Amino acid sequence: MGERNGKSRIMVLCFLSRTMHLARYSSRLLGRQLCSASANKPVLTLFTKKPCPLCDEAKEVLEPYKRRFILREVDITLPENSAWYDKYKYDIPVFHLNGKFLMKHRVDIQKFEDQLSKLELHNDGNH
Repeated sequence: MGERNGKSRIMVLCFLSRTMHLARYSSRLLGRQLCSASANKPVLTLFTKKPCPLCDEAKEVLEPYKRRFILREVDITLPENSAWYDKYKYDIPVFHLNGKFLMKHRVDIQKFEDQLSKLELHNDGNH
């Protein structure tokens, strides 16, 4: 009886060990997929300052699209962003998509959708 109990315990331990290894591997793989998925999303940069009612309005307009891009806000009033302040102080909100100027003052939803779709098609083609 004792030998059979010992074998059962070893089998259970082996099973648990393999299960834990698989769980660790799966979580690492999932983490990599999530990171690469977000890394492939286009980056929409919003040049803004506080307060900026037009910026708040623009973010509301873009809300339905938020899963398709990463929003990066740049406060142009911070000392490290003085070059952006000099360039955009009279034009915020200003948007760049993947580092390229896209629009200013208000969201041009058609232009935004067109450019976002182009980037998504380009990214899908690179997988």
